[in-house]
Amino acid sequence: MINFEKGPEQMDRPEIIHRLFFPRRDAMEGLNLPNALSPIVTVAEGVSIGCRFYPIEKDGPNILYFHGNGETCLDYDDVAPLYMEQGMNLFVADFRGYGYSTGSPTCSAMIRDAHPTFHYFVAFLKDLGYTGDLFVMGRSLGSAPAIEVAFHYQEQLKGLIIESGFAGARNQFARLGVTGLFKDVKEPIGFGNDLKIKDITIPTLIIHGEEDQIIPAAEGRTLYALSGAAMKRSLLIPHAGHNDLLMEGMEAYMGAVEGFTRDMP
Repeated sequence: MINFEKGPEQMDRPEIIHRLFFPRRDAMEGLNLPNALSPIVTVAEGVSIGCRFYPIEKDGPNILYFHGNGETCLDYDDVAPLYMEQGMNLFVADFRGYGYSTGSPTCSAMIRDAHPTFHYFVAFLKDLGYTGDLFVMGRSLGSAPAIEVAFHYQEQLKGLIIESGFAGARNQFARLGVTGLFKDVKEPIGFGNDLKIKDITIPTLIIHGEEDQIIPAAEGRTLYALSGAAMKRSLLIPHAGHNDLLMEGMEAYMGAVEGFTRDMP
């Protein structure tokens, strides 16, 4: 059996953390959507994660969203209306050290924190009377905690959505320029996205930009090919890079997400 905890722990080195995480602090001021909620999740003693919930329909789909490495949950005040227009409730979670979260980000903490964040998400929705289906979504770096959640809580989820996600550890280490740190490791696990997704059988949607220069589209194609889901879809957006998928293909992107969340049996 694969010890998935070992992979992120091996990545908790300054050379990797400084290349992988770009935390930015945000103040709860001047928000574009003041009606959104800002729950805080306690993930460890003395450590809390800031989140942002954008509600629209009590019985609409509910998406737990893990963002990319240079973003914060408050950035989604500008994106959430696209989901809300389609009747989807969006719950965006930060990482340690991002936004108004406490602590400092590490690879192992990001994966560990995905569990209490998911449990909070479920309880939060129940307490507020939101009854729609549950989905988990991850963009870029957020693909790792999203796949972690889908891997462990399939029975509670209707589907998994990955945008601009990465697959195997070797390619990720090469992109980060840290291959030499693992030269003596025969089969590095890393975050294990490529390994976990094989055992994820809930419906899966993979979205990627065809011209992505940060995480190539080949990574998205690999995740799609490895996915263990019988019902899986992919959307490759022409001319789109890593950070402009909505700009280049908003209609296709939002149509794919809305259709995916509405079509589940």
